[in-house]
Amino acid sequence: MSDSEDESPDRQLKLVVMGDGASGKTSLCMRYSQEQFSKQYGQTVGLDFYLKRINLQGSMNVALQVWDIGGQTLGGTMLSNYIFGAHGVLLVYDITNYSSFENLDDWYAAVKKVCGTGPMPHMALVGNKSDLEHMRTVKSDKHQKFAQDHNMMSYFISAKTGDSVSLCFQKIAADILQVKLTKPEVEQHQRVVKAEVIDTNNSYAASSKKQQRGQPKSSLCIIT
Repeated sequence: MSDSEDESPDRQLKLVVMGDGASGKTSLCMRYSQEQFSKQYGQTVGLDFYLKRINLQGSMNVALQVWDIGGQTLGGTMLSNYIFGAHGVLLVYDITNYSSFENLDDWYAAVKKVCGTGPMPHMALVGNKSDLEHMRTVKSDKHQKFAQDHNMMSYFISAKTGDSVSLCFQKIAADILQVKLTKPEVEQHQRVVKAEVIDTNNSYAASSKKQQRGQPKSSLCIIT
């Protein structure tokens, strides 16, 4: 579906991406929405917002509102406002940074506090930087135990290479809407997107088959 189409999506989902600073949340959001990756770390102050339209089962059009929450918001007064109304929450950590994994308890507690005795949003545990497997400090069994203990879906992704990024979001949306991905959908989103690196001058060294011109990051990005 293109931006020019007037059809309204069948559903709109709010997905909140949370976790420690430098865990790769913004890189994950940019990789998913723009198929871009920046080598330069830039701290997200407060909130960045992305929108992506997807299709499930060939007939269900879904608008994903992806909220990229800055790591410094933990304990802040605005965090509860960001979480409120979320259909899904992605708790993201860096598999090479053990403290980013340990702090997930605090991020989970923040979601729990907002929900109170009500139902929790769909929760997903996302281990980022799977391309740095040789530098891993968080063992896979610890990841899986945390996911099981907190009733979360489990994903390992690489925002740098694009490995499993699209499939992660697609499966989360499908789970929330209680639809099952078809085999072709799974295969389509399993593809690994080669890293397209952005330098400080907004020039690109694209290693993918199709090179794209870069766009400066903005607080609203609409990609189809």
